[in-house]
Amino acid sequence: MKPSTTSFAALLETAHTLADLSGELILRRFRRPIAVEDKGSAHGFDPVTAADRDAERVISRYLLRHHPSHAIVGEEHGSRDGDGTSGYRWVIDPIDGTKAFITGSPLWGTLIGLLDGDTPLLGMMNQPFTGERIWSSRTGTHWRTADGRTRRAKTRACPKLAQAILTTTSPDLIGEQDRRKFFEVSARARLTRYGGDCYGYCLLAGGYTDVLIETGLKPHDVVALIPIIERAGGRITTWEGEPATNGGRILAAGDPALHAQVLKILNA
Repeated sequence: MKPSTTSFAALLETAHTLADLSGELILRRFRRPIAVEDKGSAHGFDPVTAADRDAERVISRYLLRHHPSHAIVGEEHGSRDGDGTSGYRWVIDPIDGTKAFITGSPLWGTLIGLLDGDTPLLGMMNQPFTGERIWSSRTGTHWRTADGRTRRAKTRACPKLAQAILTTTSPDLIGEQDRRKFFEVSARARLTRYGGDCYGYCLLAGGYTDVLIETGLKPHDVVALIPIIERAGGRITTWEGEPATNGGRILAAGDPALHAQVLKILNA
């Protein structure tokens, strides 16, 4: 495999283009009648819509045309290998939070992640309905709001769980054996809130919440979020303290000291 040589700026520009293209398609179907299929999963109802599939298709077509050497890992249409001349691998979730999408809630987003080998290089979360876009640069995380203004996103200091706001998408999505540990952490936190999917991770990166716990994640659920959180000052790993790239049981915290404290509870 040849070394990856495309400039970071060009790759980030590609991510913005993918967000623009997919966002336009998704918005045409949001809060409008749409057929919903159940893919089925270990956690029960697992919906998918034409918006998910069309958005991933337009992303894949763009990458195939403009970056044929790059591999693609998508939630809906599977994986495609590159031509072997690049170590880049795009990891795409066209709508992270399809359950929120089909209920009209805006707490969903398109996740666009890029791996260089096994290392998360950049990540982007696009929410076209609210007009928000969050992405990682080389050295930081950036949040663009609906008025077009962009600011640096930074996690906040919160070293103690007793002062922390804890979130998860839903305790129902946490495996039965792990749920006890989640509620043990929840009982020690100042406040626990549910809902958010990928948007919840961005709220943590923006300094609005402090710790997030989930289980059963796939790579497309988390790869884009890793550089967003880490370059905002936070830490994200598995419950075992390993890299989160492959998904699984995930712990994210805005303050590294808080991450260490919660990790001990989860593994006690």
